[in-house]
Amino acid sequence: MVKRQFPNPIELAELMRFKKPTLNPTDRRLEKALTIADLRTIAQRRTPRAPFDYTEGAAEGELSLARARQAFEDVEFHPSILRNVPEVDMTTQVLGGTSSMPFGIAPTGFTRMMQTEGEIAGSGAAGAAGIPFTLSTLGTTSIEDVKANNPTGRNWFQLYVMRDREVSYDLVRRAAAAGFDTLFFTVDTPVAGARLRDKRAGFSIPPQLTPGVVINAIPRPAWWINFLTTPKLEFASLSSTGGTVGDLLNAAMDPTISFDDLEIIRSLWPGKIMVKGVQTVEDALLLADKGVDGIVLSNHGGRQLDRAPIPFHLLPHVVKELGSDMEIHVDTGIMNGADIVASVALGAKFTLVGRAYLYGLMAGGRRGVDKTISILGSEIERTMKLLEAATIEELSPKHVTQLSRLQPIAKPFADVAEAMTAHQPRTVPANKPARSVKAPAKASKAKDVAAS
Repeated sequence: MVKRQFPNPIELAELMRFKKPTLNPTDRRLEKALTIADLRTIAQRRTPRAPFDYTEGAAEGELSLARARQAFEDVEFHPSILRNVPEVDMTTQVLGGTSSMPFGIAPTGFTRMMQTEGEIAGSGAAGAAGIPFTLSTLGTTSIEDVKANNPTGRNWFQLYVMRDREVSYDLVRRAAAAGFDTLFFTVDTPVAGARLRDKRAGFSIPPQLTPGVVINAIPRPAWWINFLTTPKLEFASLSSTGGTVGDLLNAAMDPTISFDDLEIIRSLWPGKIMVKGVQTVEDALLLADKGVDGIVLSNHGGRQLDRAPIPFHLLPHVVKELGSDMEIHVDTGIMNGADIVASVALGAKFTLVGRAYLYGLMAGGRRGVDKTISILGSEIERTMKLLEAATIEELSPKHVTQLSRLQPIAKPFADVAEAMTAHQPRTVPANKPARSVKAPAKASKAKDVAAS
């Protein structure tokens, strides 16, 4: 029998320690967020549909984005044991400088539309955390203001090459003069992708006020108060600000962009230069020959060509071909620190997060971005400890297997090309040239990419 007694008031008091209430509503909301998905839920509750869907959405059927996220979920980790790793060091060297963690904030356009603090919150949080911040050509805070807000942190600038080349050249000169240390030359936007959510929601600068937009905004007064009582929302680097995202991109971008443009920009830029939007091994090899400092494997967050390659799947193939010739970064679909660890283990030097940053921004402004960085950092640290990898350098392909769901039905292109060229060419009319078949540098295998 268990002996029973009257409760001891002293012991009872120790058991009934109430948590001190959090009075600030923003802090109270953010305390409950344990994952990026939690921040997304808060963001959706507090943000009108049009800017939220701009952040959330992708091109056409949004297959590229869904596949990119699925690729990170389809990862198997292989932890070591008994390695005595009480602490981990997440610091890494990237593009000639230090980052406290192996990720930075990706360039995002229209940012103050999501939450009025915009790039000021992003660059401030990045600087405080010791990670890089990337400003978009379509940013809503100027190059100079970002530098003033993050004077000692690492600021990077993402460049679109526009029809009026002088506009792009001027942005390059301004970023260099402001002390930005890296330029991201973006190559995957010759024209705008079909971002259907934006059209359906009427997302534009300035906002298109329809009855639906107004009704959707009624339960979100804080967003509107911030929007109406802060400086006018406009692009800080462009003079044309009217229309949807697609209208703006199609008016500004130029499908004639070429390697000649890369050479001109390279001659204007004194710092490191990355090419963002690489989606094939063949193009990665071409850029290595051009002498760029690195590439970003990216399909623009699924916002350009739907059904584009999955950057995370492409990563080990590019690493195999390029080795240590240049830095390889990756983005698209990263929503967890474990995604970042998996990318680094498979050879990525660095990663960029976009939507995760914007979810935090919408959930709580600067404090929400701090929360995003804190969540990702704690997930990276925990994953490394469980893998028993003490430093970023210790992460390797032995820690990760990519599990495959999407396998090509036909043989890889290289095998098909080899089979075709092994046969005698067909006779063709004298006035019609024979069709040549060129095999890509490397083809993706139709099986799992196993760590070895």
